[in-house]
Amino acid sequence: MAPHRSRPRALAAVSLATAAALTLAACGSSSGDSDSRSGSDAGSAGSTRTVKTAMGDVKVKEAPERVVVLDTAELDSALTLGVKPVGSTHADVKSGFLNYLPEDRVAGIEDVGQMMTPNLEAIAALKPDLILTSKVRHGDKYAELSKIAPTVMTENTGYPWKENFQLHAEALGKKNEAEKVTADYARHVAEVTKALGGKAKAAGTEVNMVRFIEGADIRIYGKKNYIATILADVGLGRPAITDKAADGFSYDVSPEKIDLADADVVFHSTYGDPKKAKETETTGGGLWKNMDAVKNGKVFAVDDQLWIQGIGYTAADKILDELRTKLTK
Repeated sequence: MAPHRSRPRALAAVSLATAAALTLAACGSSSGDSDSRSGSDAGSAGSTRTVKTAMGDVKVKEAPERVVVLDTAELDSALTLGVKPVGSTHADVKSGFLNYLPEDRVAGIEDVGQMMTPNLEAIAALKPDLILTSKVRHGDKYAELSKIAPTVMTENTGYPWKENFQLHAEALGKKNEAEKVTADYARHVAEVTKALGGKAKAAGTEVNMVRFIEGADIRIYGKKNYIATILADVGLGRPAITDKAADGFSYDVSPEKIDLADADVVFHSTYGDPKKAKETETTGGGLWKNMDAVKNGKVFAVDDQLWIQGIGYTAADKILDELRTKLTK
């Protein structure tokens, strides 16, 4: 999966497979005849609901049964709400679907291509009655996707994950389940904050999140991204360097400036090969070893797939457990 940065991306032009996909959708999918932008519901059974999305109003079935998701956040949302998609794109990781998701929960989900380049023919072949994704990922494919099935897009991914989850729940007809999920999360957050000594003590502990990325600079995460929202929910403090993050997302540095990442506690993850991502070079160097967090034994390596790529309540609950375990050592 490409490194998360909540910014629009230029995506590749639709290939010949797209044309085949649309032909297949028109001929073989009962819900594929509907254009979600126009709100038509030709060929689908049962009543529909109108959902307000980043691309306008979309009519969806009251209880979609064949859902395809095109990003990790949407997959987390669906599984969290008890919905197993019939199809999903895969992340750019060896495991395909992110490894924090239990194997039995993703077993049987059809792989419909890499996240940034979904296979429209494969999606159409599944005859979905709902497609979930975001405008930042697949906005340029909206016309093609909406001819296959009603397509619900959030504006973005990452930082607004809680709002996005609510839209996913509405589209899936799982608003009651969503209320329970968010209430359980709030209780979990309160338990972790209490375990850390309460709000004041948590606020007095400054935490940084560092990501080593193959083919890019090292990221010190700011306050407007997925992991930052979880740290904020627990009430943990953030160092002043996070205020310098571009668009609130990250402040990028070279290994020669890694000491800027120092804090009371530093979590770090790696996307790609550790050597190519400069993790090996950086963590083996003097600047890293002389950071207070390193000297005090408060540096923790964490799973990139869980802490950065997951983006959802199932991932967040696991992260909360890890925060409690590591910060109470």
